[in-house]
Amino acid sequence: MAERFLVILPTYNESQNLPRIVPLILSQDSRLEILVVDDNSPDGTGRLANDLAGVNPRVHVLHRTHKEGLGRAYLAGFNWGLERGFDLMFEMDADFSHDPKFLNDLIAAAASADLVLGSRYKTGVNVINWPMSRLLLSYGANLYARWITGLPLTDATGGFKCFRKEVLAAIPLEKVRSNGYAFQIEMSFRAWKKGFRLAEVPIVFTDRVEGSSKMSKAIVREGVWVVWWLRFANLFGRL
Repeated sequence: MAERFLVILPTYNESQNLPRIVPLILSQDSRLEILVVDDNSPDGTGRLANDLAGVNPRVHVLHRTHKEGLGRAYLAGFNWGLERGFDLMFEMDADFSHDPKFLNDLIAAAASADLVLGSRYKTGVNVINWPMSRLLLSYGANLYARWITGLPLTDATGGFKCFRKEVLAAIPLEKVRSNGYAFQIEMSFRAWKKGFRLAEVPIVFTDRVEGSSKMSKAIVREGVWVVWWLRFANLFGRL
């Protein structure tokens, strides 16, 4: 049986981006399908997703009643994909900050790795259109996360990732605590501690042009304490 791949796209007010990015994703590989996880977007993103799914059987939609955050959206998508037997599952933004062309690099790397991360920092700094303050925050957060947790990654907070289904099946998803950018650190940390093979491939990250950023002070605060929780939870066998 041919392998099946699922790109999970969490959306909240992405009506300007969704109709453009869906065909670009699907054109990368015939094995790719898309699950749009929409948090009841007031701009009609959910209705647009339904329209796309209605004309293309490779597009699926999961509607949630209210905005619950990035991590909860991905966990819902992972469970949906596991129930339906997808072999690879991808995290990806719907706002074009993650270029669909890099999906091919993640797929190729997954042949010899269990979790592949698209890294903004593996070959220097490959970020376009970020102000210096945002770049310093991101780069510093990765240094901080690596120092506290020991994760052997250049970009632990990045959200362009590919999981083999075995990784997601082995992680107790109901116990994942974080929800913002710390969610990326926690998922990679849990996979690493279970002995799965991690790999990074370089990508170019372009800040969103349409819509607004989801970054907030609460997300930053979560990132500060979650890495310490991961370190001590692992130390005392509570992961």
